Amino acid sequence: MTHIKVIIPAYNEADSIAKVIRDIPNIVEEIIVVSNNSSDNTETNAKKAGATVLVESNRGYGYACLKGMNYISNQPDKPDIIVFLDGDYSDYPEELTKIVAPIINDNIDFVIGSRVKQLREVGSMTKPQIFGNWLATNLMKLFFGARFTDLGPFRAIKYQKLLALNMEDKTYGWTVEMQLKALKQKFTYTEIPVNYRNRIGVSKVSGTIKGAIFAGIKILGWIFKYSIKK
Repeated sequence: MTHIKVIIPAYNEADSIAKVIRDIPNIVEEIIVVSNNSSDNTETNAKKAGATVLVESNRGYGYACLKGMNYISNQPDKPDIIVFLDGDYSDYPEELTKIVAPIINDNIDFVIGSRVKQLREVGSMTKPQIFGNWLATNLMKLFFGARFTDLGPFRAIKYQKLLALNMEDKTYGWTVEMQLKALKQKFTYTEIPVNYRNRIGVSKVSGTIKGAIFAGIKILGWIFKYSIKK
């Protein structure tokens, strides 16, 4: 039996978090919601829906993910696979089975849920998001020969491989850091096309000019840092 745990960073996702938890397949052993200093009912609603709830007071996507990883590291029984999933209900949690299948069936190390255009609901990704994904993945292709087409947050990775990455980014660069380090360590990886819909509520990153700018700077910073290290 494959042991799977899910980490969901969540900041003020009270209206969506229970829906996300409800739609996660039963093959998952534990759903860990990390409330990133939420000021609404995110924590209460997540607990009622059956998730383990942690609180990370430092604001930042990476901070929340690292909090979830630290929690797992202190458990006696370690999972085989970690899945990262957003708490805004833009992803389809039931597609988790598709995301983990290459790891379980083909021994792939790392899988990205790719938000391909034909499966995206109109308006679900902003123009800055689409351009940022295009630029980042094309730079990774140019510098590293990568085959990534997306920086999608819905992703699965073998737990031991995740530990080997020594993840450190605390904010917007988390996803691209993982992909760059996976490339550097020559992990096997693939992408699975996933559906994507308009999120519930307002995005804290792409929904603001400040968020989009800082995310772009962080992502490009990681790419150029690794291109220099080559």
